[in-house]
Amino acid sequence: MTRINLFRSLSRNVFRNKAFGATTFSGTPATLDSVAWGKINFDKTTSTLVFAALLLVCSIAAGCSSDKPKPTTSDNQSPMAPSTSPATTTPATTPVAPVQQAAAKPVHKRVHKAAATLAYVDKNLGVSFQYPRKYTLKTGDAANELVSSDPVPMDFVQPGGLAVAAVTVPESAYPDGDLAAAFFNVSVNKSLTTEQCGEFQEAKPAAPADSAAPATAQPSKLIIGDMELASSESLASQGTREEASKYYHVFENGACYEFALKVATTGVETEGGKPVDRDEVFQRLEKILATVKINPVTAPEVTASAPTVPAAPTTPAQ
Repeated sequence: MTRINLFRSLSRNVFRNKAFGATTFSGTPATLDSVAWGKINFDKTTSTLVFAALLLVCSIAAGCSSDKPKPTTSDNQSPMAPSTSPATTTPATTPVAPVQQAAAKPVHKRVHKAAATLAYVDKNLGVSFQYPRKYTLKTGDAANELVSSDPVPMDFVQPGGLAVAAVTVPESAYPDGDLAAAFFNVSVNKSLTTEQCGEFQEAKPAAPADSAAPATAQPSKLIIGDMELASSESLASQGTREEASKYYHVFENGACYEFALKVATTGVETEGGKPVDRDEVFQRLEKILATVKINPVTAPEVTASAPTVPAAPTTPAQ
């Protein structure tokens, strides 16, 4: 503080005389020592003031430069989202991510296999049975034609039988055998009594001269379900052809039902073939016989109508 006051007092006493180019001092003249001391102090004070002034200028310049806004470029500018008040802010909808479906499991489709057997039902006669799907079913005239072509079409003791249905074994079942025919058939005879139904023909039709008469076995009994059937077997031959037959009779619904199993072979062996085992073929046909059922059949009721009284003849008026 002393140096600064001294500098201020000297400055007030010094002035320049521009007219004469000399420097005069007002007040008491200073000595050489005082002048030298003042000069030293003046230089120190001047340097200190200059340094302080430079610091002040630099601090002001730094402050100004830091306060000055920096120019912004379009690359650094970021869009400012408009501020909204909480009251008017609408909830942002969150995008729903697509639901990832679970890996589809392989769908195993159920294959409905066709039934191995088919059913035959005759509601008028009440008879039904099952047979393999690969076999052939014949009814009506086709069944009558097949049965009538047999050497022994039916084994009733009285005529009047009618073939209802027949199932044939396909030849493809024995491609290398000598099978000529194999079938199961159902026939009905409504003209027989219960006793006659249990009998079979004793006298067979005359056989050709070159064939042996059919041999007939004694009747026996067979139980199928609740039915008791009378059975008979026969064997006929013609040349190398042989036909074995099995007959079964049962009386139901006021009629005689006949179930026949027949197997015919040619007796001629093909190259690489072999004779057909008749017993094995009969086993196939007996499986059909085991499914036979006869249901009761109700006869249609016949309502008696009142006799018609003839109208009295009218006489013409006189």
